[in-house]
Amino acid sequence: MVIHFFVHHNAGGKAIKDLNLKQKAELLRILAHPVRLAILEELSLGAKCVTDIRDLLKIPQSNVSQHLMALRREKVIDFHEDGNLRCYYITRPKLARGLLRFLSGEYPVVERSAKAVRQEGQRREQVPSENCGT
Repeated sequence: MVIHFFVHHNAGGKAIKDLNLKQKAELLRILAHPVRLAILEELSLGAKCVTDIRDLLKIPQSNVSQHLMALRREKVIDFHEDGNLRCYYITRPKLARGLLRFLSGEYPVVERSAKAVRQEGQRREQVPSENCGT
């Protein structure tokens, strides 16, 4: 797999590579599963034990455990044990809140004419931008 890194230029003109793109993409890949999103939604309401999560999602315990493990590997959730009970909680609440807020929004498609797109491109060519390196 080939990963292309974007190069940003700061105000001084020095190039800065965002080397965390691979890690960010991996986190998004882990989060981009319906069961994992459902788990995050449930845990955003408060800590829950595995059996509670299984009952709420109506899927086999083995599947719940696999999804919990994936979220735990990315340090999105963790658990505390109390005897035979494992109760999970969100370890990155800002991330979970932001993600769930993002997903609950509506983002309509905005169609634009070819002329409007060309005009915007021409304006950007005329005005140097720090982010584009021009």
